[in-house]
Amino acid sequence: MNISRRRRVAAEAIGTALLVAVVVGSGIQATELSRDVGVQLLANSLATVFGLGVLVLLLGPVSGALFNPAVTLAAWYTGRRTPDGLTLRDVAAYVPAQIAGAIGGAILADAMFGEPLVKFSTHDRSAGHLWLGEVVATTGLILLIFGLDRLGRAALAPAAVASYIGAAYWFTSSTSFANPAVTIGRAFTDTFAGIAPASVAPFIAAQVLGILLGLGTVAAVYGRPAPAADEVVVPHGEPEPAA
Repeated sequence: MNISRRRRVAAEAIGTALLVAVVVGSGIQATELSRDVGVQLLANSLATVFGLGVLVLLLGPVSGALFNPAVTLAAWYTGRRTPDGLTLRDVAAYVPAQIAGAIGGAILADAMFGEPLVKFSTHDRSAGHLWLGEVVATTGLILLIFGLDRLGRAALAPAAVASYIGAAYWFTSSTSFANPAVTIGRAFTDTFAGIAPASVAPFIAAQVLGILLGLGTVAAVYGRPAPAADEVVVPHGEPEPAA
Protein backbone atom coordinates (compact mmCIF):
# COMPACT_ATOMS: atom_id res chain seq x y z
CA MET A 1 0.00 0.00 0.00
CA ASN A 2 1.39 3.40 -0.99
CA ILE A 3 1.65 5.93 1.82
CA SER A 4 1.26 9.59 0.94
CA ARG A 5 4.29 11.85 1.01
CA ARG A 6 2.53 14.03 3.58
CA ARG A 7 2.29 11.16 6.04
CA ARG A 8 5.85 10.05 5.38
CA VAL A 9 7.16 13.57 5.94
CA ALA A 10 5.17 13.82 9.16
CA ALA A 11 6.70 10.55 10.35
CA GLU A 12 10.19 11.84 9.58
CA ALA A 13 9.62 15.15 11.39
CA ILE A 14 8.04 13.52 14.45
CA GLY A 15 10.60 10.73 14.60
CA THR A 16 13.56 13.12 14.38
CA ALA A 17 12.00 15.41 16.98
CA LEU A 18 11.50 12.55 19.43
CA LEU A 19 15.01 11.24 18.77
CA VAL A 20 16.56 14.61 19.63
CA ALA A 21 14.27 14.95 22.64
CA VAL A 22 15.61 11.61 23.86
CA VAL A 23 19.24 12.60 23.27
CA VAL A 24 18.98 16.06 24.84
CA GLY A 25 16.52 15.13 27.60
CA SER A 26 18.51 12.14 28.78
CA GLY A 27 21.65 14.28 28.75
CA ILE A 28 20.00 16.87 30.99
CA GLN A 29 18.65 14.19 33.32
CA ALA A 30 22.05 12.51 33.51
CA THR A 31 23.82 15.71 34.54
CA GLU A 32 21.19 16.35 37.21
CA LEU A 33 21.57 12.87 38.70
CA SER A 34 25.34 12.41 38.53
CA ARG A 35 28.51 14.49 38.50
CA ASP A 36 30.51 11.64 36.95
CA VAL A 37 30.98 12.33 33.22
CA GLY A 38 31.31 8.62 32.48
CA VAL A 39 28.00 7.88 34.17
CA GLN A 40 26.43 10.81 32.33
CA LEU A 41 27.57 9.46 28.97
CA LEU A 42 26.44 5.94 29.86
CA ALA A 43 22.95 7.16 30.76
CA ASN A 44 22.77 9.33 27.64
CA SER A 45 23.89 6.52 25.33
CA LEU A 46 21.57 3.89 26.84
CA ALA A 47 18.55 6.17 26.55
CA THR A 48 19.47 6.90 22.93
CA VAL A 49 19.81 3.19 22.11
CA PHE A 50 16.40 2.33 23.53
CA GLY A 51 14.69 5.43 22.15
CA LEU A 52 16.10 5.07 18.65
CA GLY A 53 15.24 1.38 18.48
CA VAL A 54 11.63 2.06 19.47
CA LEU A 55 11.27 4.96 17.02
CA VAL A 56 12.62 2.94 14.09
CA LEU A 57 10.33 0.04 14.96
CA LEU A 58 7.29 2.32 15.33
CA LEU A 59 7.71 4.70 12.38
CA GLY A 60 9.72 2.56 9.99
CA PRO A 61 6.64 1.06 8.34
CA VAL A 62 5.47 4.58 7.43
CA SER A 63 8.55 6.38 6.12
CA GLY A 64 11.47 3.98 6.45
CA ALA A 65 12.55 5.75 9.66
CA LEU A 66 15.43 7.64 8.08
CA PHE A 67 15.47 10.54 10.63
CA ASN A 68 18.76 11.63 9.10
CA PRO A 69 19.59 13.74 6.01
CA ALA A 70 22.77 11.69 5.54
CA VAL A 71 20.77 8.48 5.20
CA THR A 72 18.12 10.26 3.11
CA LEU A 73 20.70 11.51 0.60
CA ALA A 74 22.42 8.13 0.44
CA ALA A 75 19.07 6.39 -0.09
CA TRP A 76 18.18 8.77 -2.90
CA TYR A 77 21.56 8.32 -4.59
CA THR A 78 21.51 4.54 -4.53
CA GLY A 79 17.87 4.29 -5.54
CA ARG A 80 17.64 7.13 -8.04
CA ARG A 81 17.35 4.75 -11.01
CA THR A 82 14.80 2.44 -9.42
CA PRO A 83 11.04 2.96 -9.78
CA ASP A 84 10.34 2.83 -6.05
CA GLY A 85 13.42 4.66 -4.77
CA LEU A 86 13.37 8.06 -3.10
CA THR A 87 12.82 10.94 -5.50
CA LEU A 88 14.32 14.41 -5.34
CA ARG A 89 10.88 15.66 -4.28
CA ASP A 90 11.02 13.21 -1.38
CA VAL A 91 14.47 14.46 -0.41
CA ALA A 92 13.36 18.10 -0.67
CA ALA A 93 10.51 17.33 1.72
CA TYR A 94 12.29 14.95 4.10
CA VAL A 95 15.42 16.97 4.84
CA PRO A 96 13.71 20.21 5.98
CA ALA A 97 11.26 18.12 8.02
CA GLN A 98 14.11 16.30 9.71
CA ILE A 99 15.92 19.55 10.50
CA ALA A 100 12.77 21.24 11.80
CA GLY A 101 11.98 18.16 13.85
CA ALA A 102 15.46 18.12 15.36
CA ILE A 103 15.22 21.76 16.42
CA GLY A 104 11.75 21.16 17.83
CA GLY A 105 12.98 18.12 19.74
CA ALA A 106 15.77 20.12 21.39
CA ILE A 107 13.31 22.85 22.40
CA LEU A 108 10.89 20.25 23.75
CA ALA A 109 13.60 18.65 25.88
CA ASP A 110 14.64 22.03 27.27
CA ALA A 111 11.00 22.82 28.08
CA MET A 112 10.51 19.53 29.93
CA PHE A 113 13.47 20.24 32.21
CA GLY A 114 12.85 23.94 32.77
CA GLU A 115 15.79 25.06 30.66
CA PRO A 116 15.65 28.16 28.42
CA LEU A 117 13.68 27.12 25.36
CA VAL A 118 16.33 28.38 22.95
CA LYS A 119 19.83 28.99 24.20
CA PHE A 120 22.60 28.26 21.75
CA SER A 121 25.18 25.84 23.02
CA THR A 122 28.58 26.99 24.21
CA HIS A 123 30.00 23.45 23.97
CA ASP A 124 32.82 23.89 21.46
CA ARG A 125 33.54 20.76 19.45
CA SER A 126 36.01 22.19 16.95
CA ALA A 127 38.94 19.78 16.70
CA GLY A 128 40.37 17.56 14.01
CA HIS A 129 40.08 14.36 16.01
CA LEU A 130 36.37 15.05 16.59
CA TRP A 131 35.80 15.57 12.87
CA LEU A 132 37.56 12.28 12.20
CA GLY A 133 35.25 10.65 14.73
CA GLU A 134 32.25 11.98 12.78
CA VAL A 135 33.65 10.65 9.52
CA VAL A 136 34.08 7.21 11.07
CA ALA A 137 30.66 7.26 12.77
CA THR A 138 28.81 8.28 9.59
CA THR A 139 30.74 5.89 7.37
CA GLY A 140 29.89 3.01 9.68
CA LEU A 141 26.23 3.98 9.85
CA ILE A 142 25.88 4.10 6.06
CA LEU A 143 27.71 0.79 5.72
CA LEU A 144 25.45 -0.83 8.32
CA ILE A 145 22.14 0.40 6.91
CA PHE A 146 22.88 -0.25 3.26
CA GLY A 147 24.76 -3.44 4.03
CA LEU A 148 21.70 -4.84 5.80
CA ASP A 149 19.61 -3.85 2.80
CA ARG A 150 21.95 -5.62 0.37
CA LEU A 151 21.84 -8.73 2.53
CA GLY A 152 18.04 -8.70 2.67
CA ARG A 153 18.11 -8.16 6.43
CA ALA A 154 16.59 -4.69 6.71
CA ALA A 155 14.14 -6.04 9.30
CA LEU A 156 17.07 -6.18 11.74
CA ALA A 157 17.61 -2.42 11.45
CA PRO A 158 15.78 -1.30 14.64
CA ALA A 159 18.12 -3.33 16.84
CA ALA A 160 21.21 -3.05 14.64
CA VAL A 161 21.14 0.70 14.06
CA ALA A 162 20.35 1.46 17.70
CA SER A 163 23.15 -0.87 18.83
CA TYR A 164 25.64 0.73 16.44
CA ILE A 165 24.81 4.26 17.60
CA GLY A 166 25.13 3.14 21.22
CA ALA A 167 28.52 1.62 20.54
CA ALA A 168 29.66 4.64 18.53
CA TYR A 169 28.91 6.90 21.51
CA TRP A 170 31.89 5.16 23.10
CA PHE A 171 34.29 4.25 20.32
CA THR A 172 34.26 7.61 18.47
CA SER A 173 35.80 10.78 19.84
CA SER A 174 32.77 12.84 18.77
CA THR A 175 30.24 10.56 20.55
CA SER A 176 28.70 9.85 17.15
CA PHE A 177 26.32 12.55 16.01
CA ALA A 178 26.41 11.02 12.48
CA ASN A 179 23.34 13.06 11.52
CA PRO A 180 23.26 16.63 10.12
CA ALA A 181 19.73 17.30 11.41
CA VAL A 182 20.57 16.14 14.92
CA THR A 183 23.77 18.21 14.80
CA ILE A 184 21.78 21.34 13.95
CA GLY A 185 19.13 20.59 16.56
CA ARG A 186 21.68 20.10 19.31
CA ALA A 187 23.07 23.60 18.68
CA PHE A 188 19.82 24.98 20.14
CA THR A 189 20.42 23.67 23.66
CA ASP A 190 23.17 24.75 26.03
CA THR A 191 23.16 21.46 27.90
CA PHE A 192 25.17 18.24 28.07
CA ALA A 193 24.32 17.18 24.51
CA GLY A 194 24.78 20.58 22.90
CA ILE A 195 27.19 21.68 20.22
CA ALA A 196 28.26 25.28 19.65
CA PRO A 197 26.88 26.78 16.42
CA ALA A 198 30.40 27.45 15.18
CA SER A 199 31.15 23.72 15.42
CA VAL A 200 28.12 22.66 13.36
CA ALA A 201 29.40 23.26 9.81
CA PRO A 202 32.65 21.26 10.23
CA PHE A 203 30.68 18.40 11.79
CA ILE A 204 28.28 18.36 8.84
CA ALA A 205 31.19 18.49 6.39
CA ALA A 206 32.69 15.45 8.15
CA GLN A 207 29.33 13.69 7.93
CA VAL A 208 29.09 14.38 4.18
CA LEU A 209 32.54 12.85 3.75
CA GLY A 210 31.27 9.89 5.79
CA ILE A 211 28.36 9.47 3.36
CA LEU A 212 30.74 9.27 0.41
CA LEU A 213 33.09 6.87 2.16
CA GLY A 214 30.20 4.77 3.40
CA LEU A 215 28.67 4.43 -0.06
CA GLY A 216 32.10 3.65 -1.49
CA THR A 217 32.58 0.94 1.11
CA VAL A 218 29.16 -0.55 0.38
CA ALA A 219 29.97 -0.64 -3.34
CA ALA A 220 33.36 -2.23 -2.70
CA VAL A 221 31.91 -4.94 -0.44
CA TYR A 222 28.48 -5.63 -1.92
CA GLY A 223 28.71 -4.52 -5.55
CA ARG A 224 25.71 -3.13 -7.41
CA PRO A 225 22.99 -1.14 -5.62
CA ALA A 226 20.02 -2.80 -3.99
CA PRO A 227 16.74 -2.55 -5.88
CA ALA A 228 14.70 -0.66 -3.26
CA ALA A 229 16.78 2.02 -1.59
CA ASP A 230 13.81 3.83 -0.08
CA GLU A 231 13.40 0.93 2.33
CA VAL A 232 16.97 0.84 3.59
CA VAL A 233 16.15 1.38 7.24
CA VAL A 234 13.07 -0.81 7.54
CA PRO A 235 10.55 -1.92 4.90
CA HIS A 236 7.64 0.49 4.76
CA GLY A 237 4.44 1.05 2.89
CA GLU A 238 2.86 -2.09 4.36
CA PRO A 239 -0.92 -2.49 4.65
CA GLU A 240 -2.44 -0.71 7.62
CA PRO A 241 -4.11 -2.73 10.38
CA ALA A 242 -7.84 -3.12 10.02
CA ALA A 243 -9.86 -0.50 11.87
